[in-house]
Amino acid sequence: MTVSLAPRLQTRRSAAELEALAEAGAAELGSLTDHEATPAQVVDWVARNFGLGAVAVACSMADAALPHLVAEQLPGVDVLFLDTGYHFVETVATRDEVERRLDVRIVDVLPEQTVAEQDAAHGKDLFARDPAQCCALRKVAPLHDALQGYEVWFTGVRREEAPTRVNTPLVTWDAKNGLVKVNPVAAWTWDDLQAYASLHQVPMNLLLNFGYPSIGCRPCTKPVAPGEDPRSGRWAGLDKTECGLHT
Repeated sequence: MTVSLAPRLQTRRSAAELEALAEAGAAELGSLTDHEATPAQVVDWVARNFGLGAVAVACSMADAALPHLVAEQLPGVDVLFLDTGYHFVETVATRDEVERRLDVRIVDVLPEQTVAEQDAAHGKDLFARDPAQCCALRKVAPLHDALQGYEVWFTGVRREEAPTRVNTPLVTWDAKNGLVKVNPVAAWTWDDLQAYASLHQVPMNLLLNFGYPSIGCRPCTKPVAPGEDPRSGRWAGLDKTECGLHT
């Protein structure tokens, strides 16, 4: 089932309560140690401490490993898809396949303005002139607003993806968005992700087979050569490596 934006949480705990939970979770799961919890154990911690309506999964639709992992223990979980208006056809197709095959509820998160409205307000192709502002308008602000209806969100951030992500914890307090942030696959390598996807036959974006190890909006994503930084195709040629969702 797809909805525009309809969180199911009736009563949200205070920021102080949620921050304390994040600290307890980080300690319990052994964040950044040789004995940290497995992805399934991290999801189990969330399932024990939060109700279904309090949980969201952010997914770029490069692959569906994370939604599958979470839905194994939280069937029907909300999966947030940032519908920027600039996605590859393959990304939208992956989103549709995730909705069809997995036990999740897809929530399309839309920017305040359509692409045409943004062009009228800020000039055509803002992404080419000010990619940071474009990301802020079409990704960061919409996600922030959407997350206010939840207590915890899952991300698929992995430490090996980029130097900016090497210290990613399993559980942390997300002060910017005001809720608990959980990164259950932080320790996974690309091979780990592929192995999980193959074992469980989860949907994968076809672009992964054509030199796109990291997939964002179509105008700002290029293929990369084998052995290159997986995120070097994002905003290629610019001094920009993150859209702002995880910084």
